[in-house]
Amino acid sequence: MSSRYAARRDRFWKLLKDTGVNAFLVTDETNVSWLTGFSGDSSWLLVAGGKSFLLSDSRYETQISEECPGLEALIRRTDQRLTQVCGEAIGSLKVKRLGVEGHVMTLEARDALAAVLGNVELVPVSMRIENELRSIKDAEEIAETRQAVMIAGRGFDFLRATLRADQTERDIAYELEHAMRKIGAAGVSFPAIIASGDRAALPHYRPGDRQVGGAEMILVDWGCTMPSHYKSDLTRMLVFGKPSAKFAKVYNTVLEAQKRAIAQIRPGAKCGDIDHIARSYISQQGYGKRFGHSLGHGIGLNIHEQPRLAPGSETILKPGMIVTVEPGIYLPDWGGVRIEDDVLITKDGCEVLSAHVPKELDSAIMSW
Repeated sequence: MSSRYAARRDRFWKLLKDTGVNAFLVTDETNVSWLTGFSGDSSWLLVAGGKSFLLSDSRYETQISEECPGLEALIRRTDQRLTQVCGEAIGSLKVKRLGVEGHVMTLEARDALAAVLGNVELVPVSMRIENELRSIKDAEEIAETRQAVMIAGRGFDFLRATLRADQTERDIAYELEHAMRKIGAAGVSFPAIIASGDRAALPHYRPGDRQVGGAEMILVDWGCTMPSHYKSDLTRMLVFGKPSAKFAKVYNTVLEAQKRAIAQIRPGAKCGDIDHIARSYISQQGYGKRFGHSLGHGIGLNIHEQPRLAPGSETILKPGMIVTVEPGIYLPDWGGVRIEDDVLITKDGCEVLSAHVPKELDSAIMSW
């Protein structure tokens, strides 16, 4: 396993040739984890050619030795800050240009680091790990995501089988999380969205104390996190009784937009073009102004990763990328419909990892 992370660090270092840096300081905790296998926090990774150092504190000394065999740890004293430990390491390596994650590091951290580094130039380099490495999953990452999608699907089956009219949105969210944990999840990818009735018009609604009985619809946006921290992210609708003509039209519009977009997902496609396919269809049906977010995003160790299926994005899809595809239509004072699947880009097209979770209109119909 340690060789897996060493190979990742080697790939990362090769990416930095065009920056001219002598070393690179990784401060984003997820990136540190991806490059080392370390599951703790409050730690930095210093990469300099074939050498790597994990900067941390005594709380994690044993954990680092267990999770990161072969990786040298620099443990700060209780009277030290990480910036001081970093300064000592940089000094011993005779670094003149240090790369830092410009999109992560705060001005305060930058100033503190500059104070101990003296004449070392800090070079901001943004999103190289996220865009060029983490966005493409290896076989183990794909397997973990596949398992997260499977558990999420089983959790939704539980929700459907146990749903009662007297339950509140918050009750349903908590019971869904409990069910997924019992199946094998470490937790949820994000607090589940259980939005009933007109609350479904709020894309990032927080479940409240409203009882769901009497609502025409419930929007369920949920996912689980594996012990490995890989995640899933799905959305399905429930409608009670015979769907109204309005609900059926909105639902089928969203579903058709999603199907058209997924049908064009393949290596070489532009993310912006995939977004346009779904967005243009929704606009043709008269709901263009009611689809206000991007079509999708990457998932992995974080619930929102690269790439993004967004208007104007020039990012090219590659095998191994995993993205959500989640068009939606939101009508104030009525409700909304969003349908979301997790999609793996393959060598010759794509695979819908969540295909086992039904999404045709008939499958959404329930009765109390």
